[in-house]
Formats: sequence, structure tokens, C-alpha cells
Amino acid sequence: MKPVERVGTPRSHAVRPLRSSFGRPGTRLMAASCLVFCMLASVAFAQTPVPTSHGDNARTGANTNEGLLTPGNIDKNNFGRLFSYPLDYQALAQPLYVPNVNIPGKGVHNVVYVATMADTVYAFDAESNGGANATPLWQVNFTDPGNGITTASGAFLPCATTEDRGPGFTQEGIVATPAIDTVTNTMYVVAKILDNGTVRHQLHALDVATGQEKPGSPVTISATITSNAGTVVNFNSLHQKNRPGLLFLNGIVYLAFGSNYCNDNNHSWVLGYDGATLQQTGVFNTNPDHGLTSIWQAGGGLAADDAGYIYPLTSEGNFDVDTGGQGYTHAVLKLDGNLDLVDYFIPGSVAFLNAHDLDLSGCSPLVLPDLEGPFPHVIVASGKQGTIYVLNRDLLGMYAPNDTQIIQELVGVVGSMRGAPAYWNGRLYFSAKADFLKVFSISGGMLSSAPVASTTLKLTGAHAPSISANGNTNGIVWEFNGGQLYAYDAISLKMLYNSHQMSRDNLPEISHFVTQTVANGRVYMATRTTLEVFGLRHYMSLIAGANQTAPVKTPLPQPIQVQAVQAYSNVPFPGVTVTFSDGGKGGSFNPASATTDSSGIATTVYTTPAKVGTYTLTASSVGFGDLLFSASATAGAPVRMVNAGGPGQTGPAGTVLPILLGVTVQDANKNGVPNVTVTFDDGGKGGILTPSTLVTDAAGKARVSYQLPNLPGKVIVVANSTGLKAVKFGETAVIGPPANVAIISGDSQSATVTSPLPQSLAVKVTDQGGNAVAGTSVTFTAPSGSFTGSPATTDSGGSASAAYTAGTIAGPVTITATAGSASASFHETITPGPPSSVTVSGGDGQIGPAGSLLPQPLAVIVADQYANPVSGVDVVFDDAGSGGQFSGNPVATDNTGTALDFYQLPGVPGGVTISASAAGVGSPALFTEVAQ
Repeated sequence: MKPVERVGTPRSHAVRPLRSSFGRPGTRLMAASCLVFCMLASVAFAQTPVPTSHGDNARTGANTNEGLLTPGNIDKNNFGRLFSYPLDYQALAQPLYVPNVNIPGKGVHNVVYVATMADTVYAFDAESNGGANATPLWQVNFTDPGNGITTASGAFLPCATTEDRGPGFTQEGIVATPAIDTVTNTMYVVAKILDNGTVRHQLHALDVATGQEKPGSPVTISATITSNAGTVVNFNSLHQKNRPGLLFLNGIVYLAFGSNYCNDNNHSWVLGYDGATLQQTGVFNTNPDHGLTSIWQAGGGLAADDAGYIYPLTSEGNFDVDTGGQGYTHAVLKLDGNLDLVDYFIPGSVAFLNAHDLDLSGCSPLVLPDLEGPFPHVIVASGKQGTIYVLNRDLLGMYAPNDTQIIQELVGVVGSMRGAPAYWNGRLYFSAKADFLKVFSISGGMLSSAPVASTTLKLTGAHAPSISANGNTNGIVWEFNGGQLYAYDAISLKMLYNSHQMSRDNLPEISHFVTQTVANGRVYMATRTTLEVFGLRHYMSLIAGANQTAPVKTPLPQPIQVQAVQAYSNVPFPGVTVTFSDGGKGGSFNPASATTDSSGIATTVYTTPAKVGTYTLTASSVGFGDLLFSASATAGAPVRMVNAGGPGQTGPAGTVLPILLGVTVQDANKNGVPNVTVTFDDGGKGGILTPSTLVTDAAGKARVSYQLPNLPGKVIVVANSTGLKAVKFGETAVIGPPANVAIISGDSQSATVTSPLPQSLAVKVTDQGGNAVAGTSVTFTAPSGSFTGSPATTDSGGSASAAYTAGTIAGPVTITATAGSASASFHETITPGPPSSVTVSGGDGQIGPAGSLLPQPLAVIVADQYANPVSGVDVVFDDAGSGGQFSGNPVATDNTGTALDFYQLPGVPGGVTISASAAGVGSPALFTEVAQ
């Protein structure tokens, strides 16, 4: 589909608020929010908490205080799976992270928290599962089977599916990502339970250090609302799912509910609870008269801006707000802290979205930081249709059929969004189902109309990308694809790493819509059975012994020393077993494994293999990235010289043999030895060696070209090198193909047409070296005439001859003698035969005054019987006594056989007949002239 962009100007409007049945609490001061934010911002570098879904209440998905992970250290060697913790069931909630938590009796820990669908909350050490950290720092479970309290399942879980289809679970406990107040160290989490046949949702407030309930915790979720039309709706946990992540804002905990993935008797709710007392502070229902209109957001949390407004996204249901109803279908809502409706946006395509199950709530919204330009306060929404809506938070625009009231609408630029976008450094990242991960730039409140970068690999599912960065640098995009973790450069989207690359990093099966958490140099992700921790692997560095060289089968001159270093503290790691290998190339280490000392250093000595080369050496240890370095083995002293090609060739004398003559100088292990001088000599046979002296190349080889002597016969070429046995090459020079044809006799002869030349034509054929070529065929050719004895075969002296009889054409003739590609030319002369005819060629039929000279001469041609002109023949002109006069008589023919004579007419008018005759020619030529 061709992308469509719509840009409109917002218009003013008013919204009728929908109030809860219990009134409005007082508004809390924004200063409290600022205080919390400032306190969180003061946490030490690389110790930023991740207390809520997608990292912050704006749901940007970016941790911009990550100083350990950079594009330069994320690859399959330096990054990977570190360890994992077992879970009692799958976790759809995003792991949360809080640093420096004082766990009673266990000291201070950086803690990662995970909540599962089995109604369990775990607190794990975020950096190690070793020793006492192998078990949870604490864990709590909200079921009590002995007293009839379990997770919801079976008939009490409408629309539940099997483990491997649809939502992928058969029991439902904690679904939504909890929220943590880092000021009071309280975690807020919603658990769904089956309490002796009644399904309930309960809000718990837990101490993050102990997992113990805070005073007043838990409370059972309940709500009642009356619509403007008088419809009374009660909250019913049987039909509700707490899918969106919790929001903690200005001391209030906000929860959102939708359906259990089916269109049963469900409603969509947003509820507020005081974080200190857990007393309900607000209720909002998205469609009280008709139900449905769920808030799902693929698990992404309710978004909020710095002004304290909350932005839920809704899905399909009855749409009637354009006619005065309260069905906020496929809407972006703006609620205040009391959950009163302030504003909303509903796309003009709402009917189409309803008809095709294209929920706007299939994706969570993202509140952008304040921007330069006419639209400083922007929120971005998308959904299953793949349309991106850029909205003005100050004026969402309600409903307009063509969406002309909003900032920007991009249609068809992404696939079906079923996760959450992310924002970092002026860029928005979208991860749509069956599409590429794409990034759009934003300027002046407007997105680029097309992606500025995208991945080359399509996504097989839809998840939520997250960003780690150090301010505006070292950005990395983290994303699930195909059940594995991927990392991309946040600028170019070039892939840096994926967990498919190394078998050690393969993930167990993951759950629906899971989101990874990046904190303090590590990536945390929940699967159906485990919490996986990925991060920088401990590493080794080469302290001494890099890039050494030694002769083959010889120890390197310096010991190899590697230092094991702890990844996050960068301090030496003693007691680590390091194994050294050259990949089976034949070298040896002494020792092959070494244990690092108190300085983290392991030492070994490498003996090079028997074969020359540069070898990649590896130092490896469990839990460390492999350290690769190189060493080179050079050849030993020369001990032999062997043939490397070129003996036994046969070629025409005087030609260069096709294969170079070569030798290899070797050491005792048959490695080629370079820079050894080798001289080649043919014992004065007259051949040419190019060059005759040279040094061996890097492979120990010396090669020369050899031009055979001009004389045929056997030749021995010898290669010599000081201290080594000579190598001999037996070659053979043979007479080559015809290269030259020389005339022996028969050139420059003359003969009359149809007569033989007085002397035979004789030639000699030789090869390139001047050797006579016997037994080769010589063909004689000419434009006319005939040969006797052509083609001729050369005798032992290379000679051949043939006789030539002229044809009927007089003049010079070139005769060519050809042998192979060589030839010679004879130049002969063929003369005409005796005169046979006299023919008028001009001056006939003239008329002139009596006694005058005719203007044209009388012209005849004398030719032999083959029409060849005959020169030097006397032609006699006669007017039979008519009284005229000739300028000359007789007249000899010239070289064209022509005779010319001028004639003066008689003094008496009348006709005159003139004859032109030649001796031996029976019929003269006749002219008829007229005197007037």
C-alpha cells in the first residue's frame, strides 16, 4: 500500500466529563511529581531504576543512563547469556529493576523483580545467581490452595487457551507489569485469584526489600459507575483482565482493565487508588452503555505526561460519542488525575476499524518530550491497522470524519502494531508484526513521511523495542524476533547481535508480548519458565606474547600471558582456568590449560606447528568471551631442493616452453624456504633462461622461463643452489612448423601465354630456428595458369618445386608458394601470342571537306588469339589509290596494341574505303570516310 500522509490543523472543542459515582478527590501538587523525578534523576550513573513498564511514565522505552553497553562491545563474543533463574510459570509482565535495595539479613543488592501468571512475585539479585543468590532474595505468592484461593482457570477464565495457542496460558494470575514507587520503596501489583469460587482482582502494595504487604494491603478491586443514560455498571473480575502496565503518578496508582480476549460481558475501566491508603480515588468506564472498548495496549503501561494527564487507548465497541453517547471506541483518551475525561481523539475510520477488528489499543501510546515548533506537546498512537497518529496533547481533536483536526496521520508506513513504540534522541522506533523494525525522525512535531532507517530482517511477531544509551550517544535498540533477542545500532539499525548466533545464548520459549528490560549493563527478559539475564561476558586481554614469530616446531621467543578480567568491575579475576588452542593446527601449548594467578594472569608457551603459516590462537574460559590472537611459524634452514614443475617438455626449437621450470627449496619439514638463491643453466646449449639467477619467493619457489635452442635435440637444464643437490630438467627441441619459405629458383621468368615457364619454381621451407622442415606440403597458387606438381612435399632438405604453365592472360603474374602460415612470392611475366586480329578502335565514319585532314586519327588494335594486345606489330593503311595521304605508313602498335594514323581526304568528293592490315592476319580492318 502506498503510504498516505494527512496533515491537519486542530480545532477547538469541549468534552462532557464522565464522573465516577463517588465524586472527585482533591488535585495533588505537581511539585510532588517533580520531587520524585528529581530524586530518581540523582541516582548515580549506571544505577538508574526501571520502576515501571517501558521505563518511564511517558513509555519511551529508553534508558539514557546506560554507560556500560555500547555498539562497540555488543557482539557474539563479548555479549551473551550470563545466567537464569527458574520461574513457577510464564511471566507476561516486564521485569523491573531497582538498585541498592537493602534486603534484611542479606545486605544491599541491585534487584530485578518478576511477576508471574501463577500469582508469584520474585525478587532476584540482578547481577549474579552464584552462592546465596541462587535462590530468590524473596518471593511471595498470593494463592492459598488450602483455604480455597487459587489462580483463575477453567470455567473461571473465559476465553483461556492452551499453552501454545492464542494468548498461551491456562491460568491467570498477575498479568500487568507492576509499578514501583522508589521514594517509599513500594511495589504495586494486581493479582487475579479464584477465592472459593469467586474471581477477584486484588491490588497489593509490597515492600520492595521484603515482599511484605504494606499497611492496608491488599484491597479487592471494585467499581460502580452510572452512565449519562442511567446505565449502572459494576466491575466484574470474571470478565476482566488487567493487561496494561500499572501507572504510579503523583501518589496515585492507576489500573486499566479490558476483556479476557473475547467479547463476553466485559467493560473497560481505568481505576485510581491512593498509593498510601489504597483507597479508590477515581473511576472511568470507556463505554458504560454498551461494554467492550477494552484497554489492552499489548501490555504497555498507561502513559502520562508531566502535567499529570493520563492517556489510555481503547479498542472495538459501540461508537456513539458523535451522537451524544459515551462509547469511546478506538480512542486516545485524555484523563486528569481524578479520571475525569478532558479530551479525546477518535479516528475518522472508526467504523472500518470496528468492522475489521483493528484495535487502536493493540499498541500502547508514547508521550514525547517537549518539542520545538508549533506543537510542543505530542503523543503518538498506532494500532493493528498500522496507521501512525501524531496528536497534539493540548488539543486532541475529538472526532472528525477525515482526521483533519490532528497534526499528522501516516497510513501504510508500518505493519500491524501490537506492541509499543520507543523514542530516543529525536527518533521514533516502530516494531510491527511481519514488518521491519523502522525508525522515523521527528521535527517540529511532525514525523518523517518515510522511515529514515530500517532493518533488513522482518519481524516474525510484534514486541516492544527498547533503547539503551548514554545520553545521546551509544544508542542500542533491543528487540525480540523469532523468540530470540536482537540488538541493533540505534542510528543505522545495523544488527549487532542476536541470540541465535551462539548456541549458549538460545532462549527458552517466550510468552505473548513480553518486553525486555535494560539496566546497569544487563538485559533482563522473562520466558515461560525462566528469567534470563544477558550482559557483557567476562573477558580476557593479551598482556604479552602478541604477534610473535618463530621457525616451525620451535617455541615462541616470549611466553604468552593473558589476563582474565571481570566484565563490570574491570578488576583481575584470579583462579580462572584458561584453555589455549590453535584449532588443531599441530602446535602445542605448555601448559595447555593454566589457572590465573592473583593478578588474573595465565601463562603458557606455544610451540609452532610443522607447517609455515600464521595461526589464530584462542584463549577461552567458561563465562568469558574467547580471546583471539595470532602467531606465525616461519621456515627452517634449507635442506633440499625439489622439482616444482616444467621437466619433460617438448617444443619447437627456438620457442619458449609453455610451462615454467621451477624448484622449491624446503626445510626439514617440507616447508618452502624463501630468499634462497637459485641458478639455472643449460650447459651452453644456446637456450635462453629468464632470469637465469633469482631468489625463492615466500613459498620457497623459484621459477624461470626457458627458450629452447635453435637446433633440435635433447637439452638438460640444471638448477643449482649452494649446499643443495641440483635438480635437472630434461627438455626436447624439435623441428617446428614452417616459419619461413625461401625461393631457391624460378623467379623473374617470362613465357608466352599458354606456354610453360622455362624453369621450375623451387622453394625451401624452414622453422623458427632456421631448420629445414621436411615432409611438409607446399601449395603453389596464381591468378591464372596451371601447375604441375602442386601441392609438393618438401624433401629432407626442406625443398619443394612445381612447374607453371601460363594461362591466356598476358601481363605480370604473382605466384605464391605457401607452407603452413609461411609463404614466398614469385614474380613472372607472361607475353602475348602472335597477332591474330586487327580491329578498328576509332576514326571510322568521318566526313570532311575534300582535301582536308580528318579530325580523328584512324585507330586499330592488334591482338593475339586470346584478345591480349600485341605491341611492335607494323600496321599498313591503304586507300586503294583514292588519292588521300597518310601521316605515316606503316605504323607500329604501342604497348596497348594500338596503331594510330592521320588521313588527309582526296581532293575529289566521294566515299573512300581504307584498310589496315598486319602481316600474318588474314582479314584487315576497314574504315569508310566521306570527302565533300
